[in-house]
Amino acid sequence: MSFTQSIKTCFQKYVTFSGRASRPEYWYFFLFIILGNIVTTVLDVTFFGVDLTITTDDASHTTTTEVHDNGPLGRLFSLATMIPLLAVGWRRMHDSGRSGLYLFFPLIAMIGIGLFLSFSAGTIAFTGGTLGLGGLATALGAVSLAILFPALVIGIFAPLLVIWWLTRPSDPNPNTYGPNPNEAPQ
Repeated sequence: MSFTQSIKTCFQKYVTFSGRASRPEYWYFFLFIILGNIVTTVLDVTFFGVDLTITTDDASHTTTTEVHDNGPLGRLFSLATMIPLLAVGWRRMHDSGRSGLYLFFPLIAMIGIGLFLSFSAGTIAFTGGTLGLGGLATALGAVSLAILFPALVIGIFAPLLVIWWLTRPSDPNPNTYGPNPNEAPQ
């Protein structure tokens, strides 16, 4: 599949989450997304300008520079291509024999870590502050740290695992999601 065929296929299957997508279909479309974001950012900066904010902190002797583009083109491009990118990723997971839900593994890990941190901090604050159970708060803090380290390792490696799954070769045989896209007529 060529670069242009990939883009055409992904827009034709705009919201198609069933079936399979070959590696070239996914990665060429991903390249299109990156190039499109670069082009729309350049157009936004050219036609709509940028906001440049320079902040200097005298106490720590640091300078922070923030650049924000004012244009809508990049946001509109991202909005228009979000669903087809999700759909082709979903189909790509199917191609390697996995459910499309595996695409959300990093998001689920981050939400779980955030909820765990919120719950732990709230529980420690409640037991240590309101009830005066300082020993219980210390124990909960130790348990939270013991659980947090493996959770952070999972949170770091989850996106890498999904990228690895997306780079796996096609399942050569038909699977539960359909025929091999390299052999099926496009």
